[in-house]
Amino acid sequence: MRPLGFFDGRIVELDEKIVAMEDRGHQFGDGIYEATRIYNGKCFQLKRHLDRCVRSLRELKIPIVYTYEELEEIHYSLIQASGITNGFIYFQITRGTAPREHGFPKNVIPHLSMFIRPMQTKTELQAVGVKCFLTPDQRWLRCDIKSLNLLGNVLAKQAAHDAKCFEAVMYREDKNLITEGSSSNFFIVKDEVIWTHPINNLILKGITRTILLEDIIPSLNLTILEKAFSPEFAQKADEAFITSTSLEVMPVISLGGKIIGDGKPGKITQKLQRAYREKAHQECK
Repeated sequence: MRPLGFFDGRIVELDEKIVAMEDRGHQFGDGIYEATRIYNGKCFQLKRHLDRCVRSLRELKIPIVYTYEELEEIHYSLIQASGITNGFIYFQITRGTAPREHGFPKNVIPHLSMFIRPMQTKTELQAVGVKCFLTPDQRWLRCDIKSLNLLGNVLAKQAAHDAKCFEAVMYREDKNLITEGSSSNFFIVKDEVIWTHPINNLILKGITRTILLEDIIPSLNLTILEKAFSPEFAQKADEAFITSTSLEVMPVISLGGKIIGDGKPGKITQKLQRAYREKAHQECK
């Protein structure tokens, strides 16, 4: 069992030097990415990841040169070659390689690169919850595209780490409204209603978020409200949690130095955790 990569048609070692100096992903961040979770040797919710991949490519006007079937086949080739049965597969597609100019080049083929690494669910953290840092959201205005341009996210995450917090929760200063985490979607629970920022250009439509809103929350007969809220409102919530492909459903026990609820994972958050795990187990058994 070992991490492996894939680049433009062949499986490679991760330390192999394969990226061209003038690849537009390298020079401009001109590309998109996805990260898919692997449970028991199977890809979880791969179609939703591929749907979002295609949307991001179209929004950036990058040609689509792989079919769903081809991308799925590559995912499983990496699983088989690596021997990794519990982990994640990251893949990115860049516009391609061309002499450096800001405008889109002509007659170039996009590059596909991927890698697989082992990953275990952070069950110990899920049991106790995490602390989150509050920081202004300084990213660009197309956060709905899962692009390679992540410097704003990186700076927010580092600020959280410097403050000894697990994640950064960002808010737009002009309206004092929370958007999302640096690498997660953010939710609160108030009076048994689950709140989260609505889908628009200011947040990414997370796959785990989508699974909760479309599959799990309706099945549990819970109430969801897609409405933006302030940091101060969030700090007075009964519960809070973040979601992502790698974190699943992670309880938040403090936000910006303020304890959320009683400082422990809430009942609704725990219910969503269990339902999500069961869905992953059933799909990937």
